[in-house]
Amino acid sequence: MTTVLDNLKAGIRRFGLEIYPAAAELYQKAAIEPQQPHTLIVACADSRVEPHVITQSGPGDIFVTRNVGNLVPQYGEMLGGVSAVIEYAVTALKVQHVVVCGHSDCGAMKALLDPASTVPMPAVAHWLGNAAAALDEALPRDLRGQPLSDEERAKILRRLTEANVALQMRHLSTHPSVVKAMSSGELTISGWVYDIATGRVRISEDGEQAFHDVPLIDLAESWPEK
Repeated sequence: MTTVLDNLKAGIRRFGLEIYPAAAELYQKAAIEPQQPHTLIVACADSRVEPHVITQSGPGDIFVTRNVGNLVPQYGEMLGGVSAVIEYAVTALKVQHVVVCGHSDCGAMKALLDPASTVPMPAVAHWLGNAAAALDEALPRDLRGQPLSDEERAKILRRLTEANVALQMRHLSTHPSVVKAMSSGELTISGWVYDIATGRVRISEDGEQAFHDVPLIDLAESWPEK
């Protein structure tokens, strides 16, 4: 019987035989030079979200940290892994941009809408407290517990996902390293929502509240003539 580990080993073999040889020089260069990623991406731990694939980035291009719900605790409240990654990426690696990347069908956002689902997972429930303000924005308290149609629930989930990304961007701005780098013009931030089903990404940038689709065609360029 094929096990999960067998499948993982098969993937390692495929990487070693097919993927690595085609980019061996790139990997060898990455191994001897200090990393200089241009961007830090705070993404959800969801296994369907792949920042390197979405951005078509190679080794050394992006620095990634992932957690349930793509959350960024306010500075000082939960000093730990996420705070350390942000501080290191901004201060030591000098990244030029930070992305908070949410996504469609997010289990963390669904859990916010259904608190009972996290009763067996107290650590998850505590962690999701970092997104509580987004829930207040997306779903007024007087509507909680009310029956919702599938369409209403989908709209609320989309609104909550965007509100959560916006909230975590605000939390980012409480981190001293981020404040310092932004004030000197060395760092910018943006919020993304990745749609798993379509592969499209909506982005909020330059302090905007709204999220806009990234066009698949750069309007500044034209298609080459046939």
